Amino acid sequence: METKDILKKSLLFSGLEEEHLKEVEAIATRRSFAKGETIFAEGDPAAGFYLLASGSLKLCKVSPDGKEKVLHFVHPAETFAEAAFFGDGKYPAEARAMEKGEAIFFPRDAFMGLLERNPRFSLNLIVSLSLMLRRFARQIEELSFAEVPARLAAHLVELAVRKSTTFQGTTYLDLDIKKGELASRLGTVSETLSRSFRKLKDEGLIEVDGSRVIVHDMERLRAMAGKRSA
Repeated sequence: METKDILKKSLLFSGLEEEHLKEVEAIATRRSFAKGETIFAEGDPAAGFYLLASGSLKLCKVSPDGKEKVLHFVHPAETFAEAAFFGDGKYPAEARAMEKGEAIFFPRDAFMGLLERNPRFSLNLIVSLSLMLRRFARQIEELSFAEVPARLAAHLVELAVRKSTTFQGTTYLDLDIKKGELASRLGTVSETLSRSFRKLKDEGLIEVDGSRVIVHDMERLRAMAGKRSA
């Protein structure tokens, strides 16, 4: 796919005129990556930010003893590492590929020049960063107040919105990450995640077959996602 067509799918570049899209395309470079490859590490100099063209990535923090905490999973058409524009000039987390794919890189200095010449870029960047802050605020709320089954239900509902198949009232979706990584994303451990899957199954909401989840009652799953601990 042409770079310009990929840009049009992103919130950050939505609504831009053709001439402005060409300006962005002129400063962008495309980079392929392999599964498991580190795009940048925490603390690396933040030379710019990225737009995911294909594949999937995770942004994570790794503790000194090697434990990993997933902050966010990046999907195609999403930008990431926008923090390159602010802060201390270093990436605050690690970006690692979960499968092979391609990202588009925008160097900081060149993009700042576009911001200065086109206020629309500035507005879109503010909106993009605001959505990112809301996403992290929601994640903090979920990790603080929601029981693990409710967190799992919310993740399944979100996944169903992004990619699922529905047939005669039954929704079929495939987990896009390993269960160990999902446990980290939900702020729990694998054993507790397994019990949460079993709870949803025992309540007749889902069936699990490997990485495939069959949702029998989406409305009740949404209701479970909205529950909070006392």
